[in-house]
Amino acid sequence: SANVTLDPDTANPHLIISEDRRSVRWDETPQNLPNNLQRFDTYCSVLGCEGFTAGRRYWEVQLGSRGFWAVGVARDSAWRKGWINLDPSQGIWAVGICGDKFQAFTSFET
Repeated sequence: SANVTLDPDTANPHLIISEDRRSVRWDETPQNLPNNLQRFDTYCSVLGCEGFTAGRRYWEVQLGSRGFWAVGVARDSAWRKGWINLDPSQGIWAVGICGDKFQAFTSFET
């Protein structure tokens, strides 16, 4: 399993990152954080600090409640402002749950 250290400079203001930067939770009240270029301002996302360009990785994810969630990888250049699409054409490769369906997020219905 890959160890991921979450990057607080990229976290949406609704996401609360643990002190050890290994877990995240959503909060209804947004934090008062600077709106830097790296931060997701609309989509509830956060990136890891570590990057990679090759190799195999996997993540073990524990979910607290039902709803929408996704986990994946993103290019450094992936857009972080406004509404974003979870699809490879936008630099994001992700899988997750939408409603009651597990899916790979793509640029077209699969």
